[in-house]
Amino acid sequence: MYTPEAIGTPLTPSSLKVLLLGASELGRELAIALQRLGVEVHAADRYAGAPAHLVANKAHVLDIHDGDAIRQLVREVGPHFVVPDSETIPADVLQEIEANEVASVVPTALANRLTMNREGIRTFAHDKLGLPNSTFRFASSADELARAAEEIGYPCVVKPVMSSSGAGQSYVGGVDELEAAWNAALKHSRTNVQRVMVEQYIPFDYEVTILAVRSIDPDTGREATWFCEPIGHRQDRGDYVESWQPAHMSEDALDTARSIAARIATALGGRGVYGVELFVKGDDVYFSEVSPRPHDTGMVTLGTQRFSEFDLHARAILGLPIDTTLISPGASAVIRCEDKHDGDIEYVGVNKAMAVEETNIYLFGKPRALARRRMGVAVATAEDTDQARQRAEEAAGYIEVRPTVFAEDGQ
Repeated sequence: MYTPEAIGTPLTPSSLKVLLLGASELGRELAIALQRLGVEVHAADRYAGAPAHLVANKAHVLDIHDGDAIRQLVREVGPHFVVPDSETIPADVLQEIEANEVASVVPTALANRLTMNREGIRTFAHDKLGLPNSTFRFASSADELARAAEEIGYPCVVKPVMSSSGAGQSYVGGVDELEAAWNAALKHSRTNVQRVMVEQYIPFDYEVTILAVRSIDPDTGREATWFCEPIGHRQDRGDYVESWQPAHMSEDALDTARSIAARIATALGGRGVYGVELFVKGDDVYFSEVSPRPHDTGMVTLGTQRFSEFDLHARAILGLPIDTTLISPGASAVIRCEDKHDGDIEYVGVNKAMAVEETNIYLFGKPRALARRRMGVAVATAEDTDQARQRAEEAAGYIEVRPTVFAEDGQ
């Protein structure tokens, strides 16, 4: 992976260029972190005005699922690093960019290829690394699903092999619920892939995210792995709605969690942040999924750590020293739009939200509001995570996303 010896000046011949493929709210914070280090940031997405578009040095609109369009953009931009901000970037194009040394793919083309598909990463983690995980099967038809569920037993969980976050995921208590689970998975499957994962249901105590950061150790000059304090989180219908840091874990569970995170991050290689999702039951820890980029639950680090997960990802990309110091317990709560609004939108209640003690508000600037779409996040700190969670939830609750109300004079 390319390690720059110097950082030039953006928009000049000496500039160090990063191309974000996808311009989400996570990409927005990464763009800001990179720009603080003097990097020229290009952000590409399928629609104009995506969150990272609003802060990048240059914004590009194209179909980020189109391999030829990506190749053309890479030729035009000439980036030193290509950073996927989406699981849907064509894997063959990233492999081609990396193999031909056109640019460094962050963290690696392999990491992006395996993690875009639950079948790829779960099989890799189980067969190649021997990581502890729940029993699983894959199915490409309703009949195969029925057989797989019978083998695993009820209750079980059915997920699309390719979907965003927890979309299309179903808890199945018995055979009469399989048809609905199959239809839900297909409805939310990306790129119309008609294949699902059937997973043993483990009545775990809680879920955590371990952020594993791979960069260059300044003492040895070799790649090494650092860990942020564990992040607890809660989901609603498969979507993250709140997170907190640090999550309480026994020493044995934490050691196991970090070992699993280190093994998967090292195997996938490269430099950057890996968000490793784990189920915990007592001292037993089970691998669930991994994201080769900053994680949505990690937005809490904007308030809790000396350097957020976005700062750490930027530093790791450039091979810079890593500092994962936690400076305060904290929590995040998602600001969502409950209803779809076709026109322009505005946010009300920001004053009340920011009056909550030790709380900050991050609005993503998305141009349109869809039902249940994540539009911002409240991040709060406190003496303990319980109090921080209360503050973050209170602040998020004050903010309403509504259609823009114009004054009578049009101003």
